[in-house]
Amino acid sequence: MRRQRMSASTAGLLAVGLVLGGLAADDPERATATAAASATQPGERLTQTVASEPDVAGRGRAADPVSPQRGARRTADPRPEQVGLQETVDAAVGYTGKRVQRFHFPGADYVKVRFSRLAVLPGDEVTVSDPDGVEVHSYRADPRVLKVPGDSPTTRDESGGIWAMSVAGDTAVVTLRSKAESLTERGGELAGRAGDVVGDLSSYGVEIDRVARGFTPGEGSRGDDQPAGPGSEESVCGRDDKKDAVCYKSDHPAEFDNSHPVARLLIDGQSLCTAWRIGPNNRLLTNNHCLNRTFQARDTEVWFNYQCTACGDRRVKRPTKVVGADVLATERRLDYTLFTVRDFDAIRDFGHLTLDNRKAQRGEEVYIPQHPGGSPKKIAMESDRDSRGACRIDSPAYDGNFSGSDASYYCDTEAGSSGSPVLSRRTHKVIALHHFGGCPNSGVRSDLLHEQIADQL
Repeated sequence: MRRQRMSASTAGLLAVGLVLGGLAADDPERATATAAASATQPGERLTQTVASEPDVAGRGRAADPVSPQRGARRTADPRPEQVGLQETVDAAVGYTGKRVQRFHFPGADYVKVRFSRLAVLPGDEVTVSDPDGVEVHSYRADPRVLKVPGDSPTTRDESGGIWAMSVAGDTAVVTLRSKAESLTERGGELAGRAGDVVGDLSSYGVEIDRVARGFTPGEGSRGDDQPAGPGSEESVCGRDDKKDAVCYKSDHPAEFDNSHPVARLLIDGQSLCTAWRIGPNNRLLTNNHCLNRTFQARDTEVWFNYQCTACGDRRVKRPTKVVGADVLATERRLDYTLFTVRDFDAIRDFGHLTLDNRKAQRGEEVYIPQHPGGSPKKIAMESDRDSRGACRIDSPAYDGNFSGSDASYYCDTEAGSSGSPVLSRRTHKVIALHHFGGCPNSGVRSDLLHEQIADQL
C-alpha cells in the first residue's frame, strides 16, 4: 500500500489535537548444588533495576550454553511452545476508505494486529474487538508519540512496532470510530479550527502490516499423538490427570485459591508459557527459556483469570490482560526470569504466591497450577503414577541443568506449562519452578532460586 505523507500543518494539528485529547553448612547437598549454580560463565546471570533503561543489547540476553555437570541429565534446549504464527498483511482503515477491516482465521483461538501507522483525529478512536464486541481494545494515539490516559495497552516487538492487545477467538475487527457523523462534518471542523487548512483526511488513518494468530486446525509443529522427548515440557505421565482449576473449588479451596496468581503468557504473539506472581509487589516469575530480555517482556501479554467458568464447561472467563515491562534478573542454568508488568494494579487482587526457602522432601504431596498448551488454567494434583493417586515429589535433588538442581515428580504437564509453580500441599508455598519433562518431570529447586532473588522481591 502506498503510504500518504501528511503536511506539516496537518501533522501539527494532529499533535495539538492529541495533546488536548488527553548455602547452609548443615545441608551439604544444597551447598554442592549452589556451588554448581554459581559456577557460571561471565555474564550468564543478569540482574538489573526496574526501568533502568529501555533495553540495551546484551542486557537480559541468555548466556551461551553451559554444559551440565558430569552425571547430570542431558536435555534438549527447551523453548516456549509455539501456538501461532505471524502473517504479513496490507490493510487500512481511514476517513476516505474503509472504516472496518476484519481478520478471520477459522479455528484460531486468538488474533492480534500490528499497527504500522496510527493517526486519528482528536476525539476519534480505533478499536480492535471480537465480532460480538465482548472484548474491545481502544486506541486514540500512537503510544510512541503520545500516551493517552484510558487507551488500551500495546506490546512492542524488537523492531519497535506496536501491537494491539489480542482478542479471543478466530476473528478480529478493526474499526475507525469517529465522533462526527460525516466526512463533510469532519472536514468543516478542521477548516474551522485551522483556517484554510481543510484537513487532508487521507493523511489520517490506521495501517495494519502484520497479524499474529493462533494455529488453525491442522497447523502446528507437533501432532497430539507424537510423544515428547526428554528435556521438553510436554510430558503427561500415564493417564492425563489434570483437571480444570475450578473443579477443585469446593473440595480443595486452598489449592484453587492458589491458582489465581498463575497466568498464561502470550509471547511475541506466537508462543506461550506460564508465569506467576511472586510476593506482594510487582514481581512475576517464569523460565529463562520463555523470556530473558526486556524487549521480550514488553512483547508479552500476561493473562490472569483465564479459566473455565465451571468444571468441564468449555466456556471461559474473560481474562485480565496486562503487558510485561522489565526483566529484573534472569539466569540460564537455574532457568528463571524475574520480571515486572505494566498496570500492576489491574492484577493486584489476584493475589500472590510465596517461594519457600527449603528443599522439598521425598514423597511430599504437591500440585501444579498451569496453562498446558495455552488452555484455560488447569491443576495437576492427582497422578496414576504415584501411590495413593496423589502427585508427590519423587526426588528432591534431581539432575536438571546440573547435578541436583531440580525436584522431580510425575504430575502431568504439557508444552506451555513451563514456568508453572510447584506447590507443597502441606505449606502451600512454591517448592519448585517447573521447566523440564520426560517422566519424571522436574522443576528448579526453590531453595536455590530463593538465594538468588530473595533480595529483589
